[in-house]
Amino acid sequence: MYIDTSVLVSALTEEVYSARTDKWFADQSGARFVTSDWGITEFSSALSIKVRMGRLTAEGRNKVLRVFAAITNSSFEVLPVSRENFRMAALFANRYELGLRGSDALHLAICDSHGVTICTLDQRMRDAATSLGIGAVMPA
Repeated sequence: MYIDTSVLVSALTEEVYSARTDKWFADQSGARFVTSDWGITEFSSALSIKVRMGRLTAEGRNKVLRVFAAITNSSFEVLPVSRENFRMAALFANRYELGLRGSDALHLAICDSHGVTICTLDQRMRDAATSLGIGAVMPA
């Protein structure tokens, strides 16, 4: 199961869906979790945005990054991002009716190339994944 950045941020910081995300993770005993080098980059960016917006302190960001690194190293497989992933993401983004941002298209391209289901809190991404034949779930 590829864990989207929206789910990771919700699980490790205070967000509207944090309780839902925490419950979902608790129900996933024995599940195989994956992210990507892109997901790690996007996670860091999301935390920096929270600091700039005053929703997280720099110290809080550093603590969350340490926890994220520990969890990623111990419980996640990190998938590489290939040139082909970028090309596929461009094709997905060309499908304007899907409404995908480039970053979301890249996550979906990585999932497609590795045959994994994506777990996201983003309804648009879930719908796009389904349209593209990529498995998608949302924490409930």
